[in-house]
Amino acid sequence: MNRRDFARLFAAGGSAALLAHPALGRLAPRPGSAPLIRRTQAGQEVDWEEVRARFLMPPDLSVMNAANLCPSPASTLQAVYDYTERMDREPVPTFRDEMRGVKESTRDRLAGFLGVTPEEILITRNTSEGNNWVSTGLELGPGDEVVIVRDNHPSNNLAWKAKGERFGFTVREIDPPSPHPGADYYVRTFREAITPATRVIAFTHLTNTAGDLFPAAELCTLARENGVLSAVDGAQSFGLFDIDLSEMRPDFYTGSAHKWPCGPKETGVLYVNAQVRERFWPTMFSAYSGSRGLARTHEGMGQRDEPAIHAFGAQIEFLEEITMAEVEARSRALGTALVEELSALDGVHMWTSPDPARRSAVVTFRPADLPPGDVVAALEEDGIVAAARGGSDRPGVRLSPHFYNSHTDVERAVSAIRGYLRTGL
Repeated sequence: MNRRDFARLFAAGGSAALLAHPALGRLAPRPGSAPLIRRTQAGQEVDWEEVRARFLMPPDLSVMNAANLCPSPASTLQAVYDYTERMDREPVPTFRDEMRGVKESTRDRLAGFLGVTPEEILITRNTSEGNNWVSTGLELGPGDEVVIVRDNHPSNNLAWKAKGERFGFTVREIDPPSPHPGADYYVRTFREAITPATRVIAFTHLTNTAGDLFPAAELCTLARENGVLSAVDGAQSFGLFDIDLSEMRPDFYTGSAHKWPCGPKETGVLYVNAQVRERFWPTMFSAYSGSRGLARTHEGMGQRDEPAIHAFGAQIEFLEEITMAEVEARSRALGTALVEELSALDGVHMWTSPDPARRSAVVTFRPADLPPGDVVAALEEDGIVAAARGGSDRPGVRLSPHFYNSHTDVERAVSAIRGYLRTGL
């Protein structure tokens, strides 16, 4: 199925037609299909071609937009479809009870994936919801202070400011220099910004603007040493980095399934450190809460999309089969290749740091004086998916490759940009 047929199919029948298409069954893992991990004389290695074959993307489509939206492998799509179909075919109490129970198995898998306990995990709809639960659930008022970073996502930036206006606490904002000044700069800047009135520091682990990597563990340590809560937005690190929250030790950490984890849409995670749970008020009150820990009081959200929650857990299992160490290494290598090759093009200005310790797989650059939106449209015509950044703050094109990409995808993107710079759009 080529890109044109793919687009025509989706336009004709939407997601239902896509799920029913023979490609889904052909690409879904089957008994006897090639394993993701193969044995070699040197040991074991990931079969990246087989990993790519598990996704529905046509071979001639290079999707490098993981910072915004990732495709899911066929097995995860199939899980969503199968359980949704059964729920609609058999909407009986026993199956509904079974489906409500999948939250706990997914909670267990998320806890193991992040190195924490199930009692500290809340299953949300996305990072934005998790961030807002934090900024709404803490008891803050006049005389209190929250320190944020200008590069934070709106759900972890504008939300704090709006609630500061409503409840009377002060929000102070750190302005990140460009290019990335290094980890020591941010530790020093946060240390200088913290006052006796500071109650929370909130920052993004990896920014979606220039792909700046923040020293999360060091900043969480700084917060603890000063009796301050730490809220880490993991939208760009959950599913990309090999994360162990027991080592990072944040008070709050949020993530979405639809980005780097390649999971189902409208599922996400909020980690709440057990040591601060008594200071964290619930935001939602309804039926069907979780059965353990904080989920008993904070996860009453009424009817949920249990098939998607089940598939969220299945997708975490998919990532664990590859291992997050391999996922992170693969994505970082592709990001490095993009930075190095794009930097060598005349007219390209890189917003992303050249230092591997200060970045990962989010790569943003200005392609001379070409309008970013037009470049992204041209890339799509050439079968390459990217994102545009407009405005005055580091405008340009963002490419964010992930483990399902290859160095061929990188070469296609660099070659396309080179052509646009030479001949225009």
